[in-house]
Amino acid sequence: MAQTLYFPLLLIALCSISECVQRQYHFINEKKEWADAQRYCRENYTVLATVDNRNDMIQLNKSVNYGFVENIWIGLHKTSVYKWHWSSGDPVSFLNWASEQPNSSNECAVMNNGQWINEKCSNTRVFICYNMSRGLVFVNQEMNWRDAQSYCRQNHIDLVSVRNQNENQQLEMFINDRNSAAWIGLFRDSWQWSDQSNSSFRYWAPNNPKVAYNAVIEPKTLGQWGDYFSPYHQYPFICHEDKLIVIQQNLSWSEALRYCRQNHVDLVSVQSVEMQRRVMNVVKLASTEAVWLGLRHSCALGIWFWVSGETVCYQNWAPGNGTSEEDCEPTVRSGAVQSGGNQTWISRPETDRLNFICTNY
Repeated sequence: MAQTLYFPLLLIALCSISECVQRQYHFINEKKEWADAQRYCRENYTVLATVDNRNDMIQLNKSVNYGFVENIWIGLHKTSVYKWHWSSGDPVSFLNWASEQPNSSNECAVMNNGQWINEKCSNTRVFICYNMSRGLVFVNQEMNWRDAQSYCRQNHIDLVSVRNQNENQQLEMFINDRNSAAWIGLFRDSWQWSDQSNSSFRYWAPNNPKVAYNAVIEPKTLGQWGDYFSPYHQYPFICHEDKLIVIQQNLSWSEALRYCRQNHVDLVSVQSVEMQRRVMNVVKLASTEAVWLGLRHSCALGIWFWVSGETVCYQNWAPGNGTSEEDCEPTVRSGAVQSGGNQTWISRPETDRLNFICTNY
């Protein structure tokens, strides 16, 4: 039986969610080895396909006629470095391990009394999903971690992420009311996307991954993923083309806006957690400590707005930034995202000269 609790910090993107996908997928029905497919994508698009979430999978699947192809290369491959990820794709910026944890090679996490313990993913536990309209959902059925993840994705959004101490305390109270240790969405693996993005989205078919080194989409499992041992086997493949571009020129905010509108579409607007993750992935390419966004302050109205005309609903300001009472002297303020640290937004004089992000939408 599932029980729910309103969880406001998980709903920050609810009031305005960008529906456009920030990657365009291209199915290449030519059989190539993995490395040759990667080279082709880099020369003609951006890179072998990265998938951030279920919406990306929907768009990717639209590009493929599974009735006429075998396995298909994507950009996921195995490395020797293990990292912790959230199932939802949220960045891992907060950890709350119990004493002497994680203490083994176990690759999934439960919360117990507010602290995290790593366990075998094959263990069975009750678990916590989140849902954009209902908040936290306690599922009083014992499943292994991967089955719990599938259940949450099919019936809600995903296993719960914990991004800060406040969310951890709320989740602790929610679980303690039910006196159970429960799966959360934290797992670790050594798989990496070829564009070096932080995406932790996985869509493995049952009994995968095994011990291989490159991921394929399996038509026989309706688009779920398997792993294939030999990168030298020749398969068709999927490239993606990024819709966000970091321009490594140091321009004022007004000059950056003019450049984007003349050469692309606009300075980027960040209207959801998903878009913020995309920005976080590309901003690593910047050569300045902050990067212009399409965010502007109106001194006359005392508000921040996106130059695309969209309302500022989702926000990711650093402490002390983004207030309505900005100092408009001697110059107007504009918004930028930090290229390091937590990559939060900051207010800067529009005359500062920074890199910037254009969008092709």
